[in-house]
Amino acid sequence: MRDGVRATALAMLLLGWSLAAPRLPQRWNPLPQTMFGAGVAALAGAPLGLRPPMLWRGLQWGSAAVAPVALSVAAATTSPPVRAGMVARDLPDPAASWLLLRIPFGTVWSEEATFRAALGATAERAFGRTAGRLFAATVFGLSHVPDARAAREPILGTVLVTGTAGWAFSWLYAKSGSLVAPMLAHLAVNEAGAVAALAVQRRRSARGRPADGARSPGRRSRS
Repeated sequence: MRDGVRATALAMLLLGWSLAAPRLPQRWNPLPQTMFGAGVAALAGAPLGLRPPMLWRGLQWGSAAVAPVALSVAAATTSPPVRAGMVARDLPDPAASWLLLRIPFGTVWSEEATFRAALGATAERAFGRTAGRLFAATVFGLSHVPDARAAREPILGTVLVTGTAGWAFSWLYAKSGSLVAPMLAHLAVNEAGAVAALAVQRRRSARGRPADGARSPGRRSRS
């Protein structure tokens, strides 16, 4: 009973954070997110598996997941609706900060420490392995509703996709005993998606330059 209350309270905290975090000044990102993840994991007493031998298992399992995940994201970019969504996205600037700081620390570390380590462990103690994993994955999916609304993406689809990803990340965490495994898989998803979005937008921008140049006297069109 007590573990169930803790799991529910932790879920509410994480959902509340998902509403508050986007309102923070982006120049602070990823510091608040990183500290929040570390704080929640520490308070929950979550096992992170960041020391040998669990660390090596996490690296092995995570590395094995990176290539398939990245290839899946790359394949998805061939879909016209996906590419259209990438073109319409308002990407963070500068790109280097997004790729090297915000994604690894502000998103991957923060979400894995809170949803997989803290909430996942608490929920499994409260509801059992399968139900606890489903509970954590559902909360993870719901935490992406604010992002879906901001990006004008389908809310139900976003919850289903991210919830499924959360389940897979939880499986990696349980299988390896280390948070490193889901962190590497999560990092591959987000970095591959970010690089693809940047490439699609830059390609679209490059295609638009000849048309603009054709309207300007003294410029040669490359079309």
